[in-house]
Amino acid sequence: MRDNQPLTMKDIAAKLGVSVATVSRALKNSPNISKKRREMIQQFAREHDYYPNVIAEQLRHSRQKPLRVIGVILPEIVHYYFASILSGIEEKAKERGYRIMVAQSRESYEREVEICESFKKNKVCGIIVSQAKDTEKYDHFIKLFENGIPLVFYDRICPAINASRVVVDDYQAAYKAVSHLIESGCKRIAFYVSNLNMEISKNRLNGYKDALYHHGLQPQDELIRQCDTPELAEKLTPEMLKMKERPDGFFAINDETAISVMYVAKHMGFRVPEDVSVCGFTDSDRAVSCDPMLTTVHQNGGEVGAQATEVLIDMVEGKLPMDRAEKRMVRTSLVVRGTTK
Repeated sequence: MRDNQPLTMKDIAAKLGVSVATVSRALKNSPNISKKRREMIQQFAREHDYYPNVIAEQLRHSRQKPLRVIGVILPEIVHYYFASILSGIEEKAKERGYRIMVAQSRESYEREVEICESFKKNKVCGIIVSQAKDTEKYDHFIKLFENGIPLVFYDRICPAINASRVVVDDYQAAYKAVSHLIESGCKRIAFYVSNLNMEISKNRLNGYKDALYHHGLQPQDELIRQCDTPELAEKLTPEMLKMKERPDGFFAINDETAISVMYVAKHMGFRVPEDVSVCGFTDSDRAVSCDPMLTTVHQNGGEVGAQATEVLIDMVEGKLPMDRAEKRMVRTSLVVRGTTK
């Protein structure tokens, strides 16, 4: 077997003293060879981390040139921000002559691991990924990285490896949003944050706290709550608004959560923004379809997707070195609308 080269069926055949055709049949679980020989070949392949190149097999008899395929992992495709990132990825990939293979982790670590294995079996030329909320172990990413598969993280990055990433300026965006709430008259600002094992949550929390400090206010634990879905916001917000010293402003981790806060507040008889100001994060289509329209941070997802794809393809084509992590930041902007004064 060749050093630093992917294992082939020819390598397996030479090592085990059988024909390439026998290896191929064994890996396809063909009954035309003995069970003992099938198991021996399959075990050897597993132990040496071999997967058949599914794409190559499909195209072997095609007159077309083999497709250059990028694997893309989304936490969820229905989320506006991730959908806009996917659009940016697809457009840039097409421009550079590549296609994409897309899968959703649905915020599941187990599903994310399965997707990585599937992409590896399909011999994608690289992977663009935003990790699931509950991912706290990173062996699947480390394994891909160590096997020389180019990885580019977007939005939610993996802190365990020094891989390339494209993110937005989460800290600065949160700082500006909370500063706007304070400067428009808010004194007690609640922050609905996501899982703090994610770097984006930590960065936004730091931006929130520093904006308070800068304006002479102190962060209070009772106003910082883990809440990143409309369902959680519907349950938590009534409790927050019944506090003796209730919040007069809310900064939410995403637009969907912010809009739920607004509707709960209005249902309880509070005026938005006169009694309660609300700011979101994303600038989704829903931000302009609610009443009043939502003040929010515009994330520019299409640009994030385009830059992540540019970095990955440049790594695949040797224009960027594999051993150097490319780190890019896309600027956000605060869009002030009717939910803040």
